[in-house]
Amino acid sequence: MDAKGLACFKAYDIRGRVPQDLNLELVRHIGLAYAAEFAPKTVCVGYDIRLSSPDFAKVLIAALQDGGVDVVDLGQCGTEEVYFATFSQGFDGGIMVTASHNPKDWNGLKLVGKGATPIHSGNGLQKLEQRILTSNLPIAERRGASRHESYREAYIAHLLEYLGPQGVKNLAPLTIVANPGNGCAGPVVAELAKHLPCTIVPIYAEPDGTFPHGVPNPLLPENRELTRKAVLENKASLGIAWDGDFDRCFFFDEHGEFVEGYYVVGLLAEALLATHPGASILHDPRLTWNTREVVTAAGGTPIETRTGHAFMKDRMRQENALYGGEMSAHHYFKNFAFCDSGMIVWLLVYQLMSRTGLPLSQLVGKRMARYPVSGEINRKVENAEAAIQKVRAAFEKDAIATTFVDGVSMEFPDWRCNIRMSNTEPLLRLNVETRANPALLEEKTKAILALIE
Repeated sequence: MDAKGLACFKAYDIRGRVPQDLNLELVRHIGLAYAAEFAPKTVCVGYDIRLSSPDFAKVLIAALQDGGVDVVDLGQCGTEEVYFATFSQGFDGGIMVTASHNPKDWNGLKLVGKGATPIHSGNGLQKLEQRILTSNLPIAERRGASRHESYREAYIAHLLEYLGPQGVKNLAPLTIVANPGNGCAGPVVAELAKHLPCTIVPIYAEPDGTFPHGVPNPLLPENRELTRKAVLENKASLGIAWDGDFDRCFFFDEHGEFVEGYYVVGLLAEALLATHPGASILHDPRLTWNTREVVTAAGGTPIETRTGHAFMKDRMRQENALYGGEMSAHHYFKNFAFCDSGMIVWLLVYQLMSRTGLPLSQLVGKRMARYPVSGEINRKVENAEAAIQKVRAAFEKDAIATTFVDGVSMEFPDWRCNIRMSNTEPLLRLNVETRANPALLEEKTKAILALIE
């Protein structure tokens, strides 16, 4: 196979346009490569709502069987349900067919091994790619078996455990708008709602791979208006939106205002450290000042690590970290096999609002004023590396620190920035934050954008 056909192999998953970058033949080869390289006995497979996903899953399952693997078909589900099934049932691996928040003509695969340990470019993806390029894809003598099974009931019970010994008893009867964006979250939210005292107001809850209301990616400002309006119209205390495979969760306060995931990281870290003093908390390098300050003040140890779910999970295991959070709204939990969950996080925020009696705007308001941010700004550029070097040339001489954990981070007395290339899309990503200075934030953001544009 031509190496050009493997453009979908990224840093921590497989993702690309269908059929240009990813097609049924390549999915079959990936399944055979996974079986040959890792020799698993049993693997679970799930898929999202994209129109190509059921066929991709069918071909993938057949390929794993041809490679001698027994397969548990989870059907349509969220990525974290594949993680849960893998670690809770002791499977040797799991594969989720999803392209998360990418455009609807994309698809991909997220792969994990035993214990839901991520498989990425550093520990297996490159080996799979090499097997495919060299056609080293043996068919096993024994064909694996396949069965359909759902672990959703056990998964829901596991989610509710994060509410602690008191469970739902002390939760307030809030009104919460839930917007799955026609992704996979709708059925899970409906099941959770049966156990909770809140009133869930669902919008766009029906899974629909045509994405009639746009691709579910609440990080895009144009996708937030529907949730904002629903919060205001229903006088809700909270609005929640998810991406397509619901491993990311986004919040809107009682005024319908979008709350950057960065501030949620600090909020959860502080809450979790109250019952786990001294624990390590991981965060990504894009925005850091608020998280470091909150974690340190709460007696925890903040640890910066590379952006991306596979890298975050690996480092969490190394540090035995309690919790990890990314500003992109990925939240990782030790008791969830160090995996990310878009469901645990909103249950914890709901619990925190109930316990304090405070609205979300007050829980994060002071932190937002103390460390205002630009929000992640994405730009397509012809030469991303040249653009990054241009920014460094303009600013680095005045920096008090420059680090390269992921892309380039430059820190100054009153502001800092991170500029990096996306691991999953052909984009340059910029984040800027200041110390309580919105005017400086606007000035520096405009200056950097002028250079890269």
